[in-house]
Amino acid sequence: MIKKYKTFEEARRDLWVMEPDEAYYKRVIAFYELAATIMKPRSIEKGFFRFKTFQDAQEHRRQEALRARK
Repeated sequence: MIKKYKTFEEARRDLWVMEPDEAYYKRVIAFYELAATIMKPRSIEKGFFRFKTFQDAQEHRRQEALRARK
């Protein structure tokens, strides 16, 4: 269904849910669970790293990515 709005205010008000039902709350919970998994805090090592070669830097990056997945 396509809705047309004359103003942004009208469109913004259409997003409001004045009488939420159980399905609405289930969608909200699912949204926040998804956001929590995406935004998991990762531990990042502090400091500067020096590498002798580009390959060493790439290997360090790969190891960090594997460690972050665990």
